[in-house]
Amino acid sequence: MKMRENSSIIRLGIGKIPIQIFLIIVAIIQIYPLIWLVLFSFKDNGEIFGGNIAGLPHVWRIENYESAIKQANVMKYFFNSVIVTVITIVLVLLLSSMTAYAISRMKWKLSKPTLIIILIGMMVPIHAALLPLFMVLKNLKMLNSYWALIIPYTAFAIPMAVIILAAFIRGIPKELEEAAVIDGCGIFRIFFSIIIPIIRPAMATVAIFTYLSSWNELMFAVTFINKAEFKTLTVGIMSMVGNYVTKWGDIGAGLVIATIPTILIYILLSDQVQKSLTAGAVKE
Repeated sequence: MKMRENSSIIRLGIGKIPIQIFLIIVAIIQIYPLIWLVLFSFKDNGEIFGGNIAGLPHVWRIENYESAIKQANVMKYFFNSVIVTVITIVLVLLLSSMTAYAISRMKWKLSKPTLIIILIGMMVPIHAALLPLFMVLKNLKMLNSYWALIIPYTAFAIPMAVIILAAFIRGIPKELEEAAVIDGCGIFRIFFSIIIPIIRPAMATVAIFTYLSSWNELMFAVTFINKAEFKTLTVGIMSMVGNYVTKWGDIGAGLVIATIPTILIYILLSDQVQKSLTAGAVKE
């Protein structure tokens, strides 16, 4: 019996080898662009265009990062992007979670029309809203400010966030809220003390989607911001391209700096996102 069990275990182990090899290849394909970007950031134009674009740098040029930080003022743009993105995420999580809870749990006449209006917001192309938004912000004298980006980013992120959170809230047993009402909790106490802790995985998913759309956005940032003191990182990196000469190593350094927050956020919130995606798939 033991011999048969050992042989079956060996067969299962051998059968998994092709899958493991395939997964390793996929992981290398996914990670290599990031490694290439880091190596790219330590090279100069002569090495990049001299046939060593994919290999290790002959000379590790740390001055590319110094030039990106000091001359291109990347850290100032980085700080602006952090301000815009953080405020946008906070507003989206607060407004969308309250809206999703109201639509999913409360009984009021305009709940379905409100949901339809929010769904219609997903169908509006961002390019079609560019000119109207520019005119509105201009009339309100909000151009060249952080709010010129925060308000549009928040408005375009709320529809998807409401859909994700509403679907998650519908899966929460109503008995939890009924028990809280019996204990004397009000609507706000129920929402912030019971609902919010339960929907953390979904909120992490919304936070990542909102972060990616805000951190990497370029069109609104170029159109609504002209002053250097309010420019975001995407615009700052784009401005590093010269009319006659472009230092691609400096641009690579700026891109590495812009990529670091994305990697950190993924590492911190990846578990929460996985819980959000698998929630409801298995009944406990």
